[in-house]
Amino acid sequence: MQQIFNFFIKNSTKLLFLLLLLISFAFIIRTHTFHRSSFISSANGVTGYVYENVNDLKEYMHLKSENDALVLENAYLKTIVYNNLTDKDSLEIAKLQPSETDEYSILVAKVIRNSFNTKENYLTIKGGSKQGIQKDLGVINSNGVIGIIEKSSNNYSTVQSILNVKSKINAKIKGSNHFGTLEWDGKNTGYVNLTDIPRLAEIYKGDTIVTGGISKIFPENIPIGVIEKAYTTASSNYFTISVRLFNDMTNLGYVYIIKNNYVEEINTLEEGLEDE
Repeated sequence: MQQIFNFFIKNSTKLLFLLLLLISFAFIIRTHTFHRSSFISSANGVTGYVYENVNDLKEYMHLKSENDALVLENAYLKTIVYNNLTDKDSLEIAKLQPSETDEYSILVAKVIRNSFNTKENYLTIKGGSKQGIQKDLGVINSNGVIGIIEKSSNNYSTVQSILNVKSKINAKIKGSNHFGTLEWDGKNTGYVNLTDIPRLAEIYKGDTIVTGGISKIFPENIPIGVIEKAYTTASSNYFTISVRLFNDMTNLGYVYIIKNNYVEEINTLEEGLEDE
């Protein structure tokens, strides 16, 4: 306490000067319109700058919740697209859960593990049987196909990545009915191969490759990638097409799981045909 008193006594002249200076500024601002408006403008500028930065900080802190909301909204939009709903239906589905009569439902999950440097790559996602995720459901994101659900526990699932040498996905050249099988050769994480495309098919570099819709896993026309090159041999009647993926499979966040609500009915019908 004595040190504080000593400080004020030692610097009394300077402190008195500062006090009188502040008082004089206050009188000038109060009695002169120009100075008052200049001071207010300056104060508003400083206040605005502070508020702007505080607001930016708040927005940054809420990015996760905003991102979660966008992911859910995208899931609704994908439900609309894959079920070919009308504009009127779209307005309703934006507010409500997907209808039980829809052919496809969209679930949302987050990738918590992703391998891409082996021959048989898998992802682990946060979401399992409790959330309705089960074996043989298609997995995509906003850029295109990711893979297929391999196994699921109560709250987690593994996904057989498109970068897995065991993966086989039905695909076609967009705008045509030439179907083939999408496979990975275990080499480049940015490319897969589309095989069994007949030589009579017209193909061009840059053509888009999409899901074929023949399987019960993926709806038709989900993006996969673009044709980089195609080759064949004299003894073969089919192309092998190198497809550059739209997805960067080394950098994945949220994914969408596509559930075909009629798959059990289709399986029962097909099993009945086999029994006959």
